[in-house]
Amino acid sequence: MKAKRVLNLKIVILSYVFLLAAPLYARNSTDVIVMKNGDRLTGEIKGLNAGVLYMNMKYILGTSSVQWSEVARLESKQLFLVRTEDGSVYTGTLRATGTPGGRPLEITVAGPTGTTMIASPRIVQMDTTSTNFHERLNGSINTGIIYSKGNQSAQYNISSEIAYPRERWGAGASFNSTLSSSTGASASTRNQVDVDVFHLLPWNNWFYEGVGSLLQSSEQGITRQPTFGGGIGRYLKNTNETRISLLAGLAGQNTVYQENIPSQNLAFGLVTGKAQFFRFNKTNGDVTAMLLPGITEPGRVKFNLNASYYIKLTGNLSWNVSFYGNWDSQPPADLPGSDYGSSSGLSWTFGNK
Repeated sequence: MKAKRVLNLKIVILSYVFLLAAPLYARNSTDVIVMKNGDRLTGEIKGLNAGVLYMNMKYILGTSSVQWSEVARLESKQLFLVRTEDGSVYTGTLRATGTPGGRPLEITVAGPTGTTMIASPRIVQMDTTSTNFHERLNGSINTGIIYSKGNQSAQYNISSEIAYPRERWGAGASFNSTLSSSTGASASTRNQVDVDVFHLLPWNNWFYEGVGSLLQSSEQGITRQPTFGGGIGRYLKNTNETRISLLAGLAGQNTVYQENIPSQNLAFGLVTGKAQFFRFNKTNGDVTAMLLPGITEPGRVKFNLNASYYIKLTGNLSWNVSFYGNWDSQPPADLPGSDYGSSSGLSWTFGNK
């Protein structure tokens, strides 16, 4: 019965995310691309990455990939966020024209503060944005289910993430939930919610960020474990194929355990690393790791890891393989010091993700 209630809760959360994502597609398909051979394409530009321009057209199912080097002209009245390799960000409408002598295309970004011309090799990421809140959102929903009739065992994994990017700052949230149950055994559950807010600093590729998480793990006897912290970070590598960042700061954590074990309030140092690897139109991967060395309990270290690898199937649909793990070097009483697992299933992206 408990496993059924947990599953019903996951279905409600997943349904809510689908409803939230539904309005994101109400954009005008009036962007124009003219190719070097004279072909003219009209639709909705989704973004530009690694020399590939992504576009939705009403008469073609899914997202089309256009070779950027073959584009002779581009016009769009949509608002875009254009990020460059030095960390600069520009907002505005786009116009791109070819340059003589085989030089790279130059993109003109016309925004409220003026017009900026950027050579295409400098661009790390280019995504649509909007003055409307819901049209700025992007993210993904992942699901995985395994069922065996023999011992009535079932494993479910549901996760989602959503991001809200702006020119100088951004916010994001993610949810990951797993359930494993079988006849004659108690259901094992793990639920984790993560949030973060960051703001770019005046110096190239530097930022400050606040992070928070809420963890529940029946394997480790954790009823709830909120963690909040923040610090200063830097993009160590920032290209249209790889993005690696490192954050250092401080964090506080409160843990409520099961089985009448006293709760704990601890202070930690905070080191967070994020890595994103892109092979556009084929595969991409995300890795997030958090290291918490103890301050109030020197010698105690906690570590959290979440990793996902995506293989594109068609359009916004991908196959994903995910791994999660939590480790505590000094867990209380006889509780396990680790909880980890993996899953695979389908992934659907929305917005500009």
